[in-house]
Amino acid sequence: MILVWQIIFWVSIFLILHSYVFFPAILNFLGKGKKENFDKFSAEDELPNVSIIMAAYNEQDVIEKKIRSVFDTQYPLDKIEFIIGSDNSSDSTNNIIKNLQEEYKNLFLVEFKERNGKIKIINKITEQSKSKIIISTDAKVFFLPDTIFHLVEYFKTPEISIVGGILINEHKSAKGIAQQEDIFMNREMKIKYFEGLIWHKVIGVYGALYAIRAEKLIKVPENLLVDDFYITMKIIEKNGKVIFNKQAKAKENLPIELSEEFKRKVRIATGNFQNLRIFSKLILKPFSSSGFSFISHKVIRWTAPFIFIFALISNVFLFKILLYKLSLIFILAFFILPIFDLLLKKININIGFFRLVTHFISMNLALVFGFFKAIIGVKNSTWDPSKRNTKL
Repeated sequence: MILVWQIIFWVSIFLILHSYVFFPAILNFLGKGKKENFDKFSAEDELPNVSIIMAAYNEQDVIEKKIRSVFDTQYPLDKIEFIIGSDNSSDSTNNIIKNLQEEYKNLFLVEFKERNGKIKIINKITEQSKSKIIISTDAKVFFLPDTIFHLVEYFKTPEISIVGGILINEHKSAKGIAQQEDIFMNREMKIKYFEGLIWHKVIGVYGALYAIRAEKLIKVPENLLVDDFYITMKIIEKNGKVIFNKQAKAKENLPIELSEEFKRKVRIATGNFQNLRIFSKLILKPFSSSGFSFISHKVIRWTAPFIFIFALISNVFLFKILLYKLSLIFILAFFILPIFDLLLKKININIGFFRLVTHFISMNLALVFGFFKAIIGVKNSTWDPSKRNTKL
């Protein structure tokens, strides 16, 4: 029986290391020296029309800045339309948009008189778009002057279906978790970039900043909470190419408070497990590029809390062996660190490594909550905006 517990322990440790260490290292190795070989639009080309779509709910603090960032662009203004679906906003969001419509003739507001949820709104307002390229974005993501062009430039290659963009953060307060979330996001974007570079199959672009051919966009089930992953994987199922463009950048307000980010992570985790059920057949193809990436990058990450539990239980049964006594002490110390981080935070002491561990454990705890919420079932995709930094 000791052998069985040892196998469980080391398989659990290997899976965690594979997802967080070995898989990124494999991507770095395979992507080293590899160059993109796609045709791109130049600024002198006849550029395609673009429809920018966005769902908004009570975004009065950021909506004007968001809209101005979209229209303060190097892309031809006559080729842009910006459609915002307001999900029965009860603040000044709608009035702000209406006032800006006098300045921006290609800005359109679709008012919903009752809460619908993001997915339902996006499905509806997309039907009103008139362009061959659709850009999806969020209210708290602010465009740079060249963002739209870089999201669009690779569509000169007919095989490319989706282009993902990079989210950057310039406000990194040590008091909250913005720095730790920034570390996590940068690592994720690097993985996604290499997936696109090597296999042309990014396992999930960021819904806050991506472009897709209108003909490829599909309606998303209205009870799903993570639409970007669903759309991306449906494209990959049909052998469409999904890439990341490192030049397509936008600024994002990262969260300050752990509690706010935890709520957002629970919502994302719930959507992840919904998608895991939908695309579970891909697990049976571990030697395909998409199956390998899906398992390595997503499935193991999403199930990591349960893998940790298996490692801990097996470690307890192996406690009589010195090696496993030391490993158990290490595991317990790792999970106790957030307590020290919380105590230090109360006296205004912020230690980056402690906060990083807290952030990591919080993400995994959110996965547990999301797992059970997905099992219970989700009836709609309504949401409340998370509190973010308001200054960049």
